[in-house]
Amino acid sequence: MPPPPDRNTWLLSGATAAGVAALYVPTVQRAVPGGDSGELITAACELGVAHPPGYPLFTLLSSLALSLLPSLSPAHAVNLICALLAALASGMLCYTVCRVSGPGPGGVLAGGVFSLSSLVWRWSVVAEVFSLNNLFIGLIFCLSACFHTSETSPERKKFALWGALCCGLGLCNQHTLVLYIGIIIPWAMNRLFSHKELTLHTVVSLGLCFLAGFLPYLYLPLSSYLNVARWSWGDQTSVSGLLTHLLRAEYGTFSLAKSEGSLIFAQMLRAQWDHCVSDLSPAVLLLAALSLLICSSDRRYHVFPWLIVAMVTVYSVFFAWRANLDINKPLLLGVVERFWLQADAGLCVLAGLGLNWSISGLEGRVGWVAMWSAGWILNAGLLSHMLQSNYRQCDQSRNHVVETFAHEVLFSFPEDSLILTRGDLPGNTMRYLHLCQGARPDLRLVDQEMMTYSWYVAKLSRHITGVNFPGRWWDPVNAKEKKTFNLEQFLKHNSQRPVFACIGLPEGDPSWEGSFSRWPWGVCEQLVPSQTPFHPEEWVRRTRNLYNWSEPHNSFHPVSWEKVANDEMWQARMKTAFFLFDLAEKNRGQVKSRLYELSYNLYCEIVDGHSDYPPNWDKNLALACERLLRSGSHVYSTEDLLDRSIRHFRRYLEKDPTDPQNQAIQSAIAHLRGEKQRLNQREVKRRKT
Repeated sequence: MPPPPDRNTWLLSGATAAGVAALYVPTVQRAVPGGDSGELITAACELGVAHPPGYPLFTLLSSLALSLLPSLSPAHAVNLICALLAALASGMLCYTVCRVSGPGPGGVLAGGVFSLSSLVWRWSVVAEVFSLNNLFIGLIFCLSACFHTSETSPERKKFALWGALCCGLGLCNQHTLVLYIGIIIPWAMNRLFSHKELTLHTVVSLGLCFLAGFLPYLYLPLSSYLNVARWSWGDQTSVSGLLTHLLRAEYGTFSLAKSEGSLIFAQMLRAQWDHCVSDLSPAVLLLAALSLLICSSDRRYHVFPWLIVAMVTVYSVFFAWRANLDINKPLLLGVVERFWLQADAGLCVLAGLGLNWSISGLEGRVGWVAMWSAGWILNAGLLSHMLQSNYRQCDQSRNHVVETFAHEVLFSFPEDSLILTRGDLPGNTMRYLHLCQGARPDLRLVDQEMMTYSWYVAKLSRHITGVNFPGRWWDPVNAKEKKTFNLEQFLKHNSQRPVFACIGLPEGDPSWEGSFSRWPWGVCEQLVPSQTPFHPEEWVRRTRNLYNWSEPHNSFHPVSWEKVANDEMWQARMKTAFFLFDLAEKNRGQVKSRLYELSYNLYCEIVDGHSDYPPNWDKNLALACERLLRSGSHVYSTEDLLDRSIRHFRRYLEKDPTDPQNQAIQSAIAHLRGEKQRLNQREVKRRKT
């Protein structure tokens, strides 16, 4: 006797989740990823508060993972729990389709296509909040489907209460879910009202369940009050501080960043559509459209699919309006596209419904066996194609690039140094190694951006020794404001130890420029008092081999943090040479010639030592040759310098023909060729005489 439909639904959903988990677990990244991951893991290690809106549920689950998996590194443990949460999300999407349209290949299609898409897969095997958000989306879809198909009042009330709780819990993780919840709540209320079940008691019960879902937010003021975490964002001990954090006021409540970027609404929607076509495939979009066509002609089906359509449409339009980042920049596109996952889940559910309903509608004409076989064959073919296409790029099990970057930078500093971090790449990753894995306990890490908040200085001063803050916060704009300090004051108060800036300094505070100089130190720079004598040969010796970096140039996806880390490491190889060249431009006489020679030697060393390297190396080496010729140096052959300068200028234009200085470089090449021709003519005349 065949199993009942509910059992088949559970079997298909469980098998989908188990299959995705079996695929995800071996591909989980073992090391700390880039972006926010290092900060999120550190918050779990320290039981601190992550960046707004705090992500308390994610922090608590990650902390639990660290306790349950002590044999793994903190990064590996949290990455693994994210993969398992993502696998459960696929099972929930499968269950949603099966509950509405009956068990069939459409359920597996919905969960499988969503999980095997490259975007979902990449963000499911690293420590990020999107896996947990995907799970809540799946749960809300699933409970909405159960509520929609319930035939009795007790069932409807039960699923409504569970749905209200999940909505509250989901908002403890990611606020973008509010755009789905804002549509589901009126729909559920209207359905209860139509069945004459919307009583005062029901409304109060639903409200209490919804509010109960917010209980994890109590973690924020508790963690802030205890102040045991060496890294924690914000001060939530007051109502205003808590609201500031929850509403993301320091970022921009309804924006991805606190500064307005170049935003074109239509361009954002077009980018999302291109992603759906390339990542989910046209077949999935066609099935999703088919589900709407079928439900429009049959009143039995039309409510739930159009509910999904409303959620996806409102979310996509609102996000395209508020995603104030320039997606023409690959790294910022990588930040934006992660938020398309929420809409992808709805499209995959619609595609699953379309497949199941198409099979059911054609059963009578073609035959049950033939249609179901065709459905499973289509399913297997599509999922196999996605697996083959995406596995290699999504397998992060051997990806240690970002952690290696942080390790190399962290262990390059002299003992007892003060490190001023800037940006997610150096800040989050080095902080993770320093606080979660105990690397370089002698160093002091201070975040430049965080120093502009008074709560950061107050908290950090209690946990870090030997760092002097000459005011309540760093204010680069209003340097004379009472109780604030500028960078020059901060550096003077901490001159007892080496100070490094990674990566760079903000442009809004030039106070330090008269009193301090920046000397290159790999991807970072050491800030030293201006009167400190600079010994170029000694500095070349100290910075020549700071890092052990072997990743090939230009070998990572443009939207990845791995590419950012790799580019920084490659450019770090020429920073000392560039610094010496720039210093030579400001000097005269023998000092000028000596600095040009040192710069030229370093450029030759790095260019000749690599077959593939960044295009600007060729340009910089060509300029160093040209300046060395002008300086009148007799150490190198004039003909060799002319040949090398011409050769590398030409190579640079071949690699980067769009350079705005193209014409000037072409003129320089022509001039150098003329110089070489005149040199050869003089040499011919000299030999004749």
